[in-house]
Amino acid sequence: MSIRLEDALPEKRAALRAFDRARDFDAACFVHDEARARLLARLDLLRLEPRLVLDLGCATGRGANALAAHYPAAQVLAVDSSLSMLRSAAAGAQRSVAVLGGDAEALPLRSHCVDLVLASLVLPWCRPDRMFAEAARVLAHGGAFLFATVGPDSLQQVRTAFAAVDEGMIHVHAAFDLHDVGDFAMAAGLSEPVLDVDRFEVTYTHVAALVRDLEAVGAVNTALGRRRTLTGRRRWGRFVERLPRGPDGRLSVTIELILGQAWGSGPRVPRPADSAGEIRVPLERIRKR
Repeated sequence: MSIRLEDALPEKRAALRAFDRARDFDAACFVHDEARARLLARLDLLRLEPRLVLDLGCATGRGANALAAHYPAAQVLAVDSSLSMLRSAAAGAQRSVAVLGGDAEALPLRSHCVDLVLASLVLPWCRPDRMFAEAARVLAHGGAFLFATVGPDSLQQVRTAFAAVDEGMIHVHAAFDLHDVGDFAMAAGLSEPVLDVDRFEVTYTHVAALVRDLEAVGAVNTALGRRRTLTGRRRWGRFVERLPRGPDGRLSVTIELILGQAWGSGPRVPRPADSAGEIRVPLERIRKR
């Protein structure tokens, strides 16, 4: 049975609800931490002196604060669509970090105003063509776009086990491979995209621990074509039986990380010396208290 790509992509409202309910994000975001660390390690190679930096899909603000520490002279914008995440980010934001509500597919920023965009694991929750187009739009000429996403091998054990017991239903979102991601970047007008991929295994004693971690970071199934009824105890039991385990009985799941870098190729836009922090924000701004 064939599945339409649209059905395998996240439903926007359902994904937003999942992130708003993700109360223990920082306790379970080890994959996010790994992806972000790998992107931040590349900053010294860029030789940028940015005035305006964007942490896109900021979650609880760890990336924004790291960017503020790395570029103390820059204004950092921490943008997310989840009000719950924004509140957490605002509570711990450094002085040079402004926390803003915004959609990665329709950013509340003027064109070509940002010198550096960091987007760590936000792509899985967006239409990739739209997110790359927005990154290209807001990037200044010669600005850098660093991003991380998960590839199609991620959670392949979960995908395969569910396919055997619930044919035709989507339980793991669609993910795009390295070549497709590069094509999206080029089509959006970004220049010189460079991508690489890495895989690692995460092990669990029980399936419940895997489910708990996924729920804690909002990474639950919100695909448009997901099952809208309960999975059922018998089907769940058959799914668990089909999950592969190692000699020690532990469940191992694959995470495939795709890391990328591209450059803004939009027109050069002259900016007055005092315009580095000029932005347009039609959405709610979350203020620190």
